[in-house]
This record gives sequence, structure tokens and C-alpha cells, in this order.
Amino acid sequence: MASASIVKQVDIRNRRASFEYSFLETYTAGIVLTGTEIKSIRQGKVNLQDAYCLIHGDELFIRQMNISLYSEGTHYNHEPLRDRKLLLTKREIKRLTEKLKDQGLTIVPVKLFTSDRGFAKIEIALAKGKKLYDKRDSIKEREVTRDLQRERY
Repeated sequence: MASASIVKQVDIRNRRASFEYSFLETYTAGIVLTGTEIKSIRQGKVNLQDAYCLIHGDELFIRQMNISLYSEGTHYNHEPLRDRKLLLTKREIKRLTEKLKDQGLTIVPVKLFTSDRGFAKIEIALAKGKKLYDKRDSIKEREVTRDLQRERY
């Protein structure tokens, strides 16, 4: 009788990104990681706050994504802030490159999660920076929905 291994689902969101940017398109990408990095991700020790993506050549990289050191790691532990390669198809990278030529657009990480098979995936979005009045509208909309939720209970 084979024992079924239960994989803990990881779901880390970049809440600041949805406040600072309005998303135009979203993509799901794989990440090239080392052994201790995936173990830290499964413990939930990731910070996406300051992370951003850039295209270098024909490849997409994520910078400033902080994956904390693995507590059980030895001298083979990883560098917490190193650049990590993201895995997208050539067609998707070419489309992103074309869209980035528009002024004011950037690629931001939205969510880091593990797939059903246990692989770490990251949801990235092509985003446009919000103006101050857009941020005020977001705050107002969030407060209205919160008040409606309170009235329901």
C-alpha cells in the first residue's frame, strides 16, 4: 500500500503590487531554484514586496525577491536576494518585450504558489503604475466592500 504524500500548498501574495499598479495581463511562470530555496518557500519564508521582473536578452529574471535562508541548510545554503530565472515560452517573452516598449509599463510579481505537483510557480503581471487619485479610488472601494461585509454579519 503506497502512502500518499501530502504537499502543503503555499500561497504568498504581493498585496502592495495591487495597490501600486493596475494589472493589464497576467502570466504564470516557473522559477529556476536551488534545493534550499524550495524548502524555504515551502516554509513560507518569501518576501515579494520589492521584487520586480526584467528581460535580459531572451530570458526573464526576477530581482529583489527575498527567499530567507533555510534554517536546516549547511554551507550550501542559497543567496537570499539573487536573481532567479523565470520560465515562460519564447512567444510570451516576445509579447512582453513588445508591450514593455510602451512607456509606464512594468512586470511585477503578484503571487507565489506551489502547483499540485509541488513545483514553485509565480504569477506575474504586466502592470501600469497608478496615479494618486487611482489609489484613493482603490482605498474607497476597499472600505465600501469592508463595510458591506460588516453589515452582513
